[in-house]
Amino acid sequence: MHALSGFSLVSLLSLGYLSWDWAKPGLVADGPAEAGDQPSVAPPQPPHIIFILTDDQGYHDVGYHGSDIETPTLDRLAAEGVKLENYYIQPICTPSRSQLLTGRYQIHTGLQHSIIRPRQPNCLPLDQVTLPQKLQEAGYSTHMVGKWHLGFYRKECLPTRRGFDTFLGSLTGNVDYYTYDNCDGPGVCGFDLHEGESVAWGLSGQYSTMLYAQRASHILASHNPQNPLFLYVAFQAVHTPLQSPREYLYRYRTMGNVARRKYAAMVTCMDEAVRNITWALKRYGFYNNSVIIFSSDNGGQTFSGGSNWPLRGRKGTYWEGGVRGLGFVHSPLLKKKRRTSRALVHITDWYPTLVGLAGGTTSAADGLDGYDVWPAISEGQASPRTEILHNIDPLYNHARHGSLEGGFGIWNTAVQAAIRVGEWKLLTGDPGHGDWIPPQTLASFPGSWWNLERMASIRQAVWLFNISADPYEREDLAGQRPDVVRTLLSRLADYNRTAIPVRYPAANPRAHPDFNGGAWGPWASDEEEEEEEEEEEGRARSFSRGRRKKKCKICKLRSFFRKLNTRLMSHRI
Repeated sequence: MHALSGFSLVSLLSLGYLSWDWAKPGLVADGPAEAGDQPSVAPPQPPHIIFILTDDQGYHDVGYHGSDIETPTLDRLAAEGVKLENYYIQPICTPSRSQLLTGRYQIHTGLQHSIIRPRQPNCLPLDQVTLPQKLQEAGYSTHMVGKWHLGFYRKECLPTRRGFDTFLGSLTGNVDYYTYDNCDGPGVCGFDLHEGESVAWGLSGQYSTMLYAQRASHILASHNPQNPLFLYVAFQAVHTPLQSPREYLYRYRTMGNVARRKYAAMVTCMDEAVRNITWALKRYGFYNNSVIIFSSDNGGQTFSGGSNWPLRGRKGTYWEGGVRGLGFVHSPLLKKKRRTSRALVHITDWYPTLVGLAGGTTSAADGLDGYDVWPAISEGQASPRTEILHNIDPLYNHARHGSLEGGFGIWNTAVQAAIRVGEWKLLTGDPGHGDWIPPQTLASFPGSWWNLERMASIRQAVWLFNISADPYEREDLAGQRPDVVRTLLSRLADYNRTAIPVRYPAANPRAHPDFNGGAWGPWASDEEEEEEEEEEEGRARSFSRGRRKKKCKICKLRSFFRKLNTRLMSHRI
């Protein structure tokens, strides 16, 4: 971080958003576009890795998927690289980020349920070796810019303690794009922009998408391209609140739906921020030995401007609209470029894939659920992955029509779970509202249109789809193929035997920003952590024995937050 501090504010801005020549042709197309399918020469050193993660960007919200939103940079980068059209993520924020950085399913980190809320004494398990830590072992400098959302109640949970040399961003799930304020309930509000382990009060007022692009360019300007770099840019965009600089809103002034108009402006602003970062990679000598990965973190929130059309469902659901991700890889090092890959890829796969690219190693002892998919992406080989556990969440509201009997005595179908094996996808419990929602292009969205595609009265707890033949999940085959249902229920049971107890503690009043100078930040001492661990162990023992919880104040508080998160996750109307 000391190397960065030597830059003045003027020099920082000179590298940032306001200085780019938007009319300059070929900012992104200067790479080896003519390489075709010719093998690339092996790089002299491990490649620079730039991982760009967007927040709540819908499947339909990119130009190359036929969107009404302008994303010329993403379109060109994807066209010149490899589009991942069988790529899966998780339905909400924390799970996707945890699986990216650990290479493990949620059932193996205790984060099966909901998200990590600001007042919860919870974070990415400290015994997990993270992706940036593995890359540090391989000699990489590691930097993070943007949204963390993996817990911060102890200093040991912070990004700079989990493998990143530097960090600029927010610790919580969503903040104001200009003021960086975040509220976790009425009257529980605080500032959330941090540089390293300090509160970055002085950076308030700058639009976060631009600020993060500026910092990414600053890092590239100050780093020696002869030394390998891992740059993780986790944009806050395009999560709510819907805020955008006015000049981007003007482009969509004819778009009738106000939420969609604001959302579109935010997407286009983010696209140009990616353009800035790509231009900086070329200007400072990183591009020719770089791998750029672009990914969304979950499906779009359709009632906040996003669109997953023609997929079913939305953010917070296990339908394809919630878990099918936007993704592509752009790199001069790809052996087969300018193509679309149908290889099955999951967000856990980036951990072993990137460690392998960096020259590091992983083993069975690491307990990873991901696979090295670089040969599938770069060379077009078959993916080593044949199945995906989307999740098993024992705390989510149990489906009224599910039962162990309904699961052939193999699995309680009241439990929310989803799994993909080969071409088959099975869902049990309550997977969330399963609507098909057309793009919102009108100022008022006629209820009659939506009702034509609603699944309003669902009296079942098991669904089976052939995703290869029916990617929009319109033909449920559970009744026709009980043999496949049995097989996939058995796989769920197998996975569940390896699951660790869910960690979802109640809110701690000590976390209130008022006790931390008005900002969100770590609050727990080592002694409190020991007490919390003992309490968690007690809850796990009680859960495993099926004991009934006592009706105490803390239990009621915990129940309240679970119900609150359930509503947030499913986004019921």
